[in-house]
Formats: sequence, structure tokens, C-alpha cells
Amino acid sequence: MPEGDTIFRAARTLNRALAGEPIIRFESVFATLTRVDEDRGIVGRTVEKVEARGKWILMYFSGGLVLLTHMLMRGSWHIYRPGERWRLPHSRMRIMLGTEPLVAVAFNLQIAEFHTEDSLRRRRGFSALGPSLLTSDFDEEEGARRMLAFGSQEVGEVLLKQSVVAGIGNVFKSEVCFTCRVHPFRKVSSLSQHEARTLMKVARAYLQANVTDTSWNRIVTYSGMRRTTSRSNPEERLWVYKRNGEPCRRCGALIRCAKQGPDARVTFWCPDCQTLEPELEQRNAG
Repeated sequence: MPEGDTIFRAARTLNRALAGEPIIRFESVFATLTRVDEDRGIVGRTVEKVEARGKWILMYFSGGLVLLTHMLMRGSWHIYRPGERWRLPHSRMRIMLGTEPLVAVAFNLQIAEFHTEDSLRRRRGFSALGPSLLTSDFDEEEGARRMLAFGSQEVGEVLLKQSVVAGIGNVFKSEVCFTCRVHPFRKVSSLSQHEARTLMKVARAYLQANVTDTSWNRIVTYSGMRRTTSRSNPEERLWVYKRNGEPCRRCGALIRCAKQGPDARVTFWCPDCQTLEPELEQRNAG
């Protein structure tokens, strides 16, 4: 699933391409969207702005309409010149928004809805989002407080809760825990206030580093270019993610992995750099 940095870059590029432009063509395979177009008209409206909140993209139109989309595992937005050949087949198109200079195409989306500001506030799964790590006013203390409220759960699980802070996905979960030397299977209740703040600080720093104008900026789902190590070799761009059985870049111990949480997301860690209580270590090993 695309993480907060990917969504932020997609929204930023959509905003640069579409903001201030009137829509001259609209298509969608979603009946609920085409019904809104028939009843209220999308063509003729101007795109006011596009922004990201966590893993959601919001496209604001004149007249108070907001298009809310989520990429889930396979979705992506592409930008094309009029008449330019699409890189994916038309059968995968879910939404097409045409302006005079550019065309925005959403492929393989499963969630796409028109809202007003009022209905957005009631939208389940969106209204409960925690503060976004990529907002300029993100408060690390508040993020830590929200995380520590889930004391009985494991650190790796809670980092993925978008209701705690929005933007962390499975890659950053493992990378942040490694950088902070926190075992992802530790109980949140075992964290100090300082450790919780550090997790928030590092998570934000990693997301920010991956949304700079010099970072990977094409509108596609996760492209494999995410980086956390600052090493120049692309093969050494991540600390632990998807490196099970390979030597730790810090200490040389072999990276381990295990499924975690109700969704059984795979988590990676170094057993030497990220220590855990012996009895829980034995349980995980079994």
C-alpha cells in the first residue's frame, strides 16, 4: 500500500497540474461519481486545490465539491498531455479529469467519493484520522501522547494506526523502529515518553526526506525509490525492510521478520540492535 510520502507527492503533483484549471471532460466507471456529474455537473468546475491527508487525496472543486480517493494496494494517479498514450490500459481507468493543458487519470482505485466539507467530517475512516506527519504544524508531543494511549498493543501495530498519526505504512514502520532501536513487538506501555517522541520525530523526518522536490516525484504507486539510510547505493537505501536473513547494516546480525497485528503485516527488525524481553523473544522465535 502506498505510504504517506507517496500520497503527498501524488497530491502535490496533481495540485501543480490541475489547480486553477477548469474541467472540460470527466469520465468514471463509478456509478456514484457519474450520478453526481449528471446531477451537479463536474465539467465547468475549477479545481481549486489538491492535498493529501495521511493516505487520502482530496481534490477540491469550485462550488463546494470534494473528490476523496484512496489508492489502497494498487491505485495510482497519472498525468498526461492531451492525446498522449497512457501507460496503463483504458480498462484500468477509474476516473479521468481533463483540462485544456493536461489530463489526470486514476487507475485501479477502489475508493472514490464526492463529498461536501460537511459529509467529509462524518466519513468513517477519514473523520477519525490522526494528525498528519507531513503538516507544517505537526506536534511530536501530541503524536507521542496519542501513541501512548494504546499501551496494551505492540509498537509496530500502533505506528500503523492512522487514527494515531496519519502517513506511516509498513515500510516506515520497520525502518522507524530500527532507527530508534525499538523492537516493533514491544508493548507501547513499555515505552518512555522520550522513546515515543523519538519515534514520532524519526517518522516525520523520514516522510519529509522522501517528499522533497528532488525525491522521486512521478505520480505512481510506491516506485521502489524510498530511502531511509542516506546511502548512495540504491541497493542499500533501506535499513531492514524486506531484508530478512541479510546482515544488519549496523552490527552484522541477521535481520529477522514476523507477521504482526490483525492484518498479519510483515515486520522486520535486527535482534541485536532492537532488544526485547527474553520471554517474548522466545515466543516470537517459536
